[in-house]
Amino acid sequence: MRRKQCEITDPEKIRKILTRCTVGRLATKGRDGYPYITPVNYVFYNDSIYFHCARQGEKIDNILKDNRVCFGVDIPLAYLDLAFEPTRPPCQVHQSYHCVIIRGRAGSKARSR
Repeated sequence: MRRKQCEITDPEKIRKILTRCTVGRLATKGRDGYPYITPVNYVFYNDSIYFHCARQGEKIDNILKDNRVCFGVDIPLAYLDLAFEPTRPPCQVHQSYHCVIIRGRAGSKARSR
């Protein structure tokens, strides 16, 4: 992280963010080698991320080929919009947020109903 002063390292604060959110984004490596990002509904339980999905599809194919994934959630806090002006640098817009980004390996704990 570039702005270390903004980094959250307290495990309890990280757990609170993961518990509060309900939608995250799961990044896998696509068959073409490019990242593939999928929004997923999830729950955070016992320090693990669980998400529901179909038993088939591109996301599952990607995980079966390479189970290294990245998962992220964010909570917007404030948005400062100074209205885009083509004559000014575009970095005049700023958003404050809390986010958690996790790198790991996807596993299967599939249950049939």
